[in-house]
Amino acid sequence: MIQTLVFYLFATVVIASGVMTIASRNPVHSVLWLILAFFNAAGLMLLVGAEFIAMLLVIVYVGAVAVLFLFVVMMLNVDFAELRAGFAHYLPFGVLLSLVLLAEMIFALGAWSMGGVEATAKAAPIDAAMPNIQALGEVLYTRYLYIFEAAGLVLLVAMIGAIVLTHRHRGGTRPQKISDQVRRRPEEAVRIVDQPVGQGVEL
Repeated sequence: MIQTLVFYLFATVVIASGVMTIASRNPVHSVLWLILAFFNAAGLMLLVGAEFIAMLLVIVYVGAVAVLFLFVVMMLNVDFAELRAGFAHYLPFGVLLSLVLLAEMIFALGAWSMGGVEATAKAAPIDAAMPNIQALGEVLYTRYLYIFEAAGLVLLVAMIGAIVLTHRHRGGTRPQKISDQVRRRPEEAVRIVDQPVGQGVEL
C-alpha cells in the first residue's frame, strides 16, 4: 500500500515537472523543474529495484548535465525573445518530427508486445538474490566488455578532438619550452652568495 502511494506520488511529480519544464517561460526555471523531474524519476527507479539507474540519474544527470545546463543558461547572454519569435516558423517541422517519433514508439511497442514469451526468453537469466549493480557489472564486463571499451575509446577520441578544435595558436605570447627547462642545470638557475651581515644584496 505504501509503495503504491509512493509510486503515484513520484509519478505525479515527474509528469508535473516535465510539463512545467516545457511550459516555463524562464529557462532557469525550466532547468530547475528538470532537476526535480530527475530526482523523482530516480525514486521510481528505486521502487522497481534499479538502484544503479537511480544513482545515474542523481549523479550524472542532476550532478552534471542539469547543473551544466543551469550554468550555461545563466552565463550566456541568449536573447530568448528572438528564439521564441521563430517558434511559429519551425512549428510544422516540429509537428512532423513529433509524429515520426510517435510512430516509431508505436511500432516499437507493437513489436515488443507481439514478441510475447519469445522476447523475454532470449533475455539472460538473472538471479533474484543478486543485486542489480552486481548483475549489470557481470554482464557489462564479461559479455559486453569489448563494446564497453570501444565506447570509452570513442569518448576519448571525441575529447581529444574537442581539445584540438578549440586550441588556437595565439601570437605575442611566450610559450613554455619543456626541453629548455629540462636541460637547465641547478648551477645555471641558482647562485649561492655568502652575504655579510648588514649589507644589501647585489643583483
